[in-house]
Amino acid sequence: MSEQETNTTTEEASAENSEQQQLEQQVQAWFQLTRNILADEYKEYEVDGQVALHPTYGHLFAFRLQQEGKVYTCGFMLTELIRVFQTNGNPPLWLSSFFYDMIQEGVNRGFPDSPKSEADANRVLQEHVLPLVMKGVQEEFESNQVYVDIETNEQLGPVLELGFPSITDGPNTCAIPLQYFLTMYLLNRDPSEHAVQSLNKLLEEQNKPKTGPVQ
Repeated sequence: MSEQETNTTTEEASAENSEQQQLEQQVQAWFQLTRNILADEYKEYEVDGQVALHPTYGHLFAFRLQQEGKVYTCGFMLTELIRVFQTNGNPPLWLSSFFYDMIQEGVNRGFPDSPKSEADANRVLQEHVLPLVMKGVQEEFESNQVYVDIETNEQLGPVLELGFPSITDGPNTCAIPLQYFLTMYLLNRDPSEHAVQSLNKLLEEQNKPKTGPVQ
């Protein structure tokens, strides 16, 4: 390898290290911001947390509130936090709401145990996650027939496909990776939340006034 090639390789490695350091600093800044918001919203609680990296969904933030032997936990994806801060009028209220119901119940809520194998993950999906998704969907759309099936998507892998057979004009289904539902469950979140939101968007699109071509 020539001296010029060596210098180029060194410069590229240095640039990559610099970019990685900047990314880590940004992640830590978002983590501290979120933790500080929770600490401010729940001043009577000890608030701590940690950062994890998911191979599909990127950085995850896991937080724990503690007081007098009571523990309440909840986690968030960094990507969703960024989106909420950009679009939500009151991010602190959004963040604190995930702990509010747990605190009102007064029952310890630690994080679920992570699956130890693919078979264990499938068991958790079948026994815990998917029933919670179905319960949330059924409660939200009591008056609507909802189509539900598990399919395999070339890009996303196994997905839960949901939709409304009553919609015959325009998109009537959405597909959400099973891995996403499992990740939400392990973050101590309601895994049905995204399914309900996606189905509501289908109804909103269906109810929009149809505009024809300008005469």
